[in-house]
This record gives sequence, structure tokens and C-alpha cells, in this order.
Amino acid sequence: MREKVTRLFVAAAIAEACSWLALLVGMLVKYGPTDNELGVKIFGPIHGGLFVAYVVLVLAVARLHRWSLLATAVALASAVPPFATLAFERWARRRAMLGVDRQPVREPAPVG
Repeated sequence: MREKVTRLFVAAAIAEACSWLALLVGMLVKYGPTDNELGVKIFGPIHGGLFVAYVVLVLAVARLHRWSLLATAVALASAVPPFATLAFERWARRRAMLGVDRQPVREPAPVG
């Protein structure tokens, strides 16, 4: 269960960032020379749903992995600026906060 929730958190972080990109493109089209609101009408609700899913999964993963209050607050705050969920997920992964140990560093092979 713990691993499944963590995978869902990672997927939500990536999907939320992608929905930010789609929403920003939709806003560019809406407020640009074409003045077409279709992109915002489509991607606005999608982004909103992924935002809520990310927040719920942050709370679940924080509880499962016993994150500090500060780490949880930073994870929640990262849902607001575009693409920050990706940065937080990578930061948390590097610090083994997702229950996955850091990948061992491979030594370079000797030349010759």
C-alpha cells in the first residue's frame, strides 16, 4: 500500500506539472491575438482536479513516510507555482523521503 501511494504521488506531481504547461498554453491562446478560450475551458478543470489530487496525495505520503511539518508545508506550497511539484519530487527522492533509498553512485571504470 505504501509503495502504491508513493507511486501515485510521483505520478500526480508529474501530471500536475504537465497540466500547468497545458493551462499556460491555453492562457497564452486566450489572451493572445486569437482570443480563444477553449484551452482554458478544457485544461482549467483538469489542472484543478490534478491540483486537488496532488494535495491529497501529499498529505497521505507525508503521513506514511512521517515527513516533518516543514517538508509537508513545502510540498503543499510547491503545488502553487508552475512546475514546482517536479522540483519537490526530485528533492524528496534525493533525500530518500519517498521510501526509496538513494541510488548507489557507480564508480567510473578505469580507462585502459
